[in-house]
Amino acid sequence: EVQLVESGGGLVQAGGSLRLSCAASGFTFGLYSIGWFRQAPGKEREAVSCISNEYGNIYYADSVKGRFTIASDRAKNTVYLSMNNLKPEDTAVYYCTAIRLGASWCSIASLMDYWGKGTLVTVSS
Repeated sequence: EVQLVESGGGLVQAGGSLRLSCAASGFTFGLYSIGWFRQAPGKEREAVSCISNEYGNIYYADSVKGRFTIASDRAKNTVYLSMNNLKPEDTAVYYCTAIRLGASWCSIASLMDYWGKGTLVTVSS
């Protein structure tokens, strides 16, 4: 059974930091790109970041470049998203995703093979 289990969400003040984790199981982790989408209330789903375990390339949305860092631990089948200098507009449910393609495809939600259930990040002003 494929599972993507997110953790690390919570409430933080603007300017603060959080680290999200996505623990993957049920598929060959090293062949997939693992990433994050987010969806704020009343807004469309947005690709945030992604890392290819096979090719090593990384994608970041312009809105998070310089503030978020994605990393993969292949020994633990886990991907981390470190989020610094958080802003109220980062408030959203963050979903872990997996795609059997390189990171350049990570911004297209309809191509994702697997989705987690999400973790809520709330940034207060």
